[in-house]
Amino acid sequence: MSLTSDAAAPAFTARESFIELTARERARRLLDSGTFRELLGPFDRITSPWLPLQDIVCQADDGAVIARGSIDGVPAVVAAIESAFQGGSIGEVSGSKIAAALELALRDCERGRIVRPVIAFETGGVRLQEANLGLAVIAEIQAAIVALRRHVPVVGVIAGMVGCFGGMSLAAALCSHLIMTRQGRLGMNGPEVIEQEAGIDELDATDRSRIWQLIGGEQRVASGLADQLVDDDAEAIFTAVRRAFITGVPPIHRSEAVDHYLALLARIEPDTVTPESMRALFGGASTCSAQGGENTKESE
Repeated sequence: MSLTSDAAAPAFTARESFIELTARERARRLLDSGTFRELLGPFDRITSPWLPLQDIVCQADDGAVIARGSIDGVPAVVAAIESAFQGGSIGEVSGSKIAAALELALRDCERGRIVRPVIAFETGGVRLQEANLGLAVIAEIQAAIVALRRHVPVVGVIAGMVGCFGGMSLAAALCSHLIMTRQGRLGMNGPEVIEQEAGIDELDATDRSRIWQLIGGEQRVASGLADQLVDDDAEAIFTAVRRAFITGVPPIHRSEAVDHYLALLARIEPDTVTPESMRALFGGASTCSAQGGENTKESE
């Protein structure tokens, strides 16, 4: 395993778009300046053994960047997914890198050495070319998140236009704190999949305004399914991540509030449900009590 150091990382600049950064740059910005050290980087050449068999060109890091460093001086690990490679899909290698990084952080936490974990989601879910292998490793990621959050908050960030879907949307939902931008999207199935399977009468995947009303970052935060709405600014997102760790582990994670959410789902009228009614039903005091705090909006 090689380490790539970055002892002279530049300081934040005003209004630097987080969305426009690559996964490697995002990982760097989520850590204290000058502390970024990449694990299993592109020079290690750990690539998918399955993509070449299907005439698909590999990427040297398989689309997942793992970095160690610190956040507010506390040891941290960041896993950032690269949407520019195969839509951020999770295959055997990229998923194993993320799962292993979280499991190593868990080992440190169990020994009393806290490591702060952050996952920058930008993924459509499992890589279809690796199917079952990808699904299996996503399950390992989810298990690691659940184990880690007993010791330290697990912070997720969904910022970019690809969003977070499929099995990785479940991983995001397991995080202790979930930070989103207005541009980010979160859902089990993407709009194109819903249109393909249920028809355009169910959802028109080209209706961008409607899609963001349903699953965009602003809607998810207002509905209590994410915790902080942050502007597309690298410094603002880094500040939100720091604040999430200061807030600590919530008394009850969303995924543990099963009865709470089942009761809310039972009150939905499918024929009349709207984005506004979802906000009214899922947002507010009832969801906040499940999370142990209020939904917040990070301003400039």
